[in-house]
Amino acid sequence: MPLTTTVEGRERYAVRVRYARELREDPEDLKKVLIPTPTGVSVPLGELAELEYRRGPQMIRSENTFLVGYVIFDKKQGFAEVDVVEQAERFIKSKIESGELEIPAGVTYRFTGNYENQVRATKRLMIVIPLSLLIVFLLLYMQFRTITASMIHFSGVFVAFAGGFIMLWLYGQSWFLDFSIADVNMRNLFQIHPINLSVAVWVGFIALFGIATDDGVLMGTYIHQVFEEQNPKTVPAVREAVVMAGKKRVRPAIMTTAVTVIALLPVLTSTGKGADIMVPMAIPTFGGMIIQMMTMFVVPVFQAIWRERVLKI
Repeated sequence: MPLTTTVEGRERYAVRVRYARELREDPEDLKKVLIPTPTGVSVPLGELAELEYRRGPQMIRSENTFLVGYVIFDKKQGFAEVDVVEQAERFIKSKIESGELEIPAGVTYRFTGNYENQVRATKRLMIVIPLSLLIVFLLLYMQFRTITASMIHFSGVFVAFAGGFIMLWLYGQSWFLDFSIADVNMRNLFQIHPINLSVAVWVGFIALFGIATDDGVLMGTYIHQVFEEQNPKTVPAVREAVVMAGKKRVRPAIMTTAVTVIALLPVLTSTGKGADIMVPMAIPTFGGMIIQMMTMFVVPVFQAIWRERVLKI
């Protein structure tokens, strides 16, 4: 208890008296503390009161004028955070509905933390991803001025999209890159482990959408220029023009893809600060750009089919 207050300049300090630590560390020791009575007889505290040890809250918090208690739990590796919270919520609800768990009156529970951020980000991505695809398509349309040509080059987005998911699937396979070069295991170097569909992964896909049409646009623009110069009137002439234009743009297309893929290698092997965010962002872009090289063959074929049909009409 505070007995008095010391004055030191303009500062005030309360002087408190406490029992010695050895007399109050254990409940059994506290029971032996002697309490003086009005008659002068000292009685042990254990005969006047019941003492028991209970673990209480380390800190009392409140939120919206209600007392709050936080229960912190983590997830096992390989499980998505949102999925874990949703499973836990379903489990608790099933226990409440079956009567195994009773929630006292005035008590509520709510999942919070990173889970809420993930849910909010997912809702935003449901708007951002379609919007980004629409913007890419509009840019292609502004370049080629026809819906058909824009759709042909936009097909590279879907090819790259599939490549990104293939790479995510490969990262979850135990045999992927399971070999060593110069005593360096490739799985350890590239940190191969199952990747969940987090916000970082979807941001990587958005970045992939922007660069997935590079090879197609490079190929299609030159094919368009060749057709304007030669103006073929027969199907064989159309095919010859497409093949000629395609051959001249294979090397630039490969160089464009190679620059992106090589630039992502340091990101995929990084282990410093921010690597847990940057690596999932780079994985879909890396896989998508590798598979996206198929557009060097897909775009010329679609161009030939389209222009042949135009001639027949």
